[in-house]
Amino acid sequence: MSEIAAGVPAWQRYSAGEGAKGRRLYAWAWKRIDTDRPGHRWLLIRRNLTTGEPAFYRCFARTPKPLAALVKVAGTRWTIEETFQAAKGQVGLDHYQVRGWTGWHRHITLATLALAFLAVAAATCTPDPDDKQLPLTVPEIRRLLAALTFPALQPIHTILRWSWWRRRHHTEPTTSADHSHDLKVSLEYWANVSPLRRRTSTSSACRAGLSRRQVEPIAIRWRRITPAR
Repeated sequence: MSEIAAGVPAWQRYSAGEGAKGRRLYAWAWKRIDTDRPGHRWLLIRRNLTTGEPAFYRCFARTPKPLAALVKVAGTRWTIEETFQAAKGQVGLDHYQVRGWTGWHRHITLATLALAFLAVAAATCTPDPDDKQLPLTVPEIRRLLAALTFPALQPIHTILRWSWWRRRHHTEPTTSADHSHDLKVSLEYWANVSPLRRRTSTSSACRAGLSRRQVEPIAIRWRRITPAR
């Protein structure tokens, strides 16, 4: 493969799509693979502009395609991998042990449908531009749905208030000036929670789909506000 890449006469620069740091630019080349089978086959070569490290793709199409089209398809590989990772972490795509084709097919169908629902909801739920809070994400919507669907000790308005506070708090700098404001918001959050529910809030929130790491900081702030007896 390296010998083939070294013998390619011309390289063309294309973007493989948008990444975390902008456009993912690489040098690309291709070489047609001649076979007796129907269709068209190519060896697509990608070269890193900084290190020169090559990567290879074997491509197939029923009709002739330009190099730009092959690059576009190859660039979606990372997006597909991220989608599979999100499906495993958020909707349990990998929680089936593949005991049978029918069950496996049903499981991945429901899992991908659930992820599509969450992704569409996250894309359409845009926050108020005047409100300084993070937009709703797929994990946040999943946690809210779990908390609102399954029985929990907290009332619905408390769960929604907690989500609003957490997403708004993540966008604000942690300074001494904001400390009193954080405590005030935390006090409003816990105002309608009985003492018994305060003691069990962390475990119940985790059962409702909220992570312990997200719940404990609020419980700590409540203990700071509660007067000593």
